[in-house]
Amino acid sequence: MYTALRLRRKLRAAEASITVVEFNSYMTYQPFLPEAAAGNLEPRHVVVPLRKVLKGCRVISGSVLSVTHERRTAVVRPPLGDPFELAYDILVMCPGSVARTLPIPGLAEQGVGFKSVAEAIYLRNQVIGRLDAAVSATDLVVRRRALTFLFIGGGYAGIEALAELEDMARDACSFYPDLNPSEMRWVLVEASDRILPEVSTAMGLYTVKQLERRGIEVKLGTRVESMVDGRVVLDNDERFDAGTVVWTAGVKPHPLLARTDLPLDERGRVRTTAFLQVDGVSDAWAAGDCAAVPDLTRGEGETTGPSAQHAVRQAARLGENLVAELRRQPIHPYQHRYAGSVASLGLHKGVAEVYGVRLRGWPAWLMHRTYHLSRVPTVNRKVRVMADWTLALFFRREIVSLGSFADPRAEFRSVATPTLSSDQAAHADSTQAPASGSSPARPAGPPVAGPSGVPTA
Repeated sequence: MYTALRLRRKLRAAEASITVVEFNSYMTYQPFLPEAAAGNLEPRHVVVPLRKVLKGCRVISGSVLSVTHERRTAVVRPPLGDPFELAYDILVMCPGSVARTLPIPGLAEQGVGFKSVAEAIYLRNQVIGRLDAAVSATDLVVRRRALTFLFIGGGYAGIEALAELEDMARDACSFYPDLNPSEMRWVLVEASDRILPEVSTAMGLYTVKQLERRGIEVKLGTRVESMVDGRVVLDNDERFDAGTVVWTAGVKPHPLLARTDLPLDERGRVRTTAFLQVDGVSDAWAAGDCAAVPDLTRGEGETTGPSAQHAVRQAARLGENLVAELRRQPIHPYQHRYAGSVASLGLHKGVAEVYGVRLRGWPAWLMHRTYHLSRVPTVNRKVRVMADWTLALFFRREIVSLGSFADPRAEFRSVATPTLSSDQAAHADSTQAPASGSSPARPAGPPVAGPSGVPTA
């Protein structure tokens, strides 16, 4: 989005036509997802509508199935209708990354990621919904399981999601007279021997101590072996039931890259030069999480990390270079020394290390907000985010679960499904009885009750 926006501003209408293919009609500013999940920000304010921002660009809603750059064509599958071929002259490949998962039994059924607005909203509803379920449960085992939250992965995404949601849940406990915050169990599992590898060891240790002071269990050097049916088994033989499992153990390049004829590195990223051109390929450019961009500030063989800090700056440089290339002007390499990192640990709590300066607590939290406010695109979104934060100074965040968003048709489906009366059911059983000497048909299984108790198909 940043690249297309810069191209539109720099190029005259007659110089080029710009087409953006994206399944969603918006760009997500992912660093704000933890605050959206915790209710500090309105979810709509952390996304940027493409058609509103990219005026003068053609925006196609759809998924790219494959790219054959030798023929300058991409196969696009729209939400409705058949796939079609899209021809182009110059390719900008920026599909980003997806969650990096492991073959852990039960992960696909129990886990939820944290890379989209939908996942952030789901987790917010899930946490509050588990509090509602726990205070209504009469079985202590069921109550304990509902109040156990497991986060796997100790990078920035995992730490911020865990800290923000725990802070929200602790605040929500004041509305549940029968629920003590000490009953909640929040567990962080990290395979390496430290968290937040982007900051110094001292800052990582400080973060661990702050989390443990809040009662959060931090298990370093530990792996999850299984989570079938919510029964978590760790490699140290510890076992417990968890009602919520969040997977934030890193990212990997988008699978689309494997369906292109572009050169990839050993990690599946597009190989690029420092100028953000695809290595050895003409008329092809790449940036962001999907690209292996040489890091000129760290020496030969090093590449930039998958962070918003690099992606936003690479997008700007890519746009400038592409304009210069079209106008036969010199292009420049991407070079940015990593400024440091900032992380929120909940309301008024944070950790930051910027250009060697270490901040903790409220100053770090303020720096976190200031930095990301400066980076979120468009003045419209900056104002809306500021308005959310200003209102939060005077009013407490809303503590309500809208869990029906996960399946909004469930109730309607349950009442719309035809049901048989007892007399009709008896008549159906008699007419479908097996003939003498034949074996009875095996039932398909018990009916599934809908939200109103009515069996559904």
